[in-house]
Amino acid sequence: MSRVVVNLPQRARRGEIIEIRTLAAHAMETGFRRTHLGEPVPRDIITRFTCSYNGVEVFSADLHPAVAANPLIAFSTVATESGTLEFRWTGDNGYSAAHSVSIRVD
Repeated sequence: MSRVVVNLPQRARRGEIIEIRTLAAHAMETGFRRTHLGEPVPRDIITRFTCSYNGVEVFSADLHPAVAANPLIAFSTVATESGTLEFRWTGDNGYSAAHSVSIRVD
């Protein structure tokens, strides 16, 4: 399990647009580099990120080798009701990370 950081408001008003920022600690090896012996370094990247709000997917992104290490993903959604936002990162070599955060909507 890698380290992930999620930043979003704990409370919001119904209908308010909230900004969500996520960061996953991952080296993101592209697979294009070679070792000092000339052998290719195997690709190891995060390939997919999803965010669900009370079980409904509100954002997803497919990531590719050009994405930097420790990818920061920022997006917005509308606060509709109190509940849980679930974040999931998946990638090469069985990589998987998940995190959830509760939000209170008044």
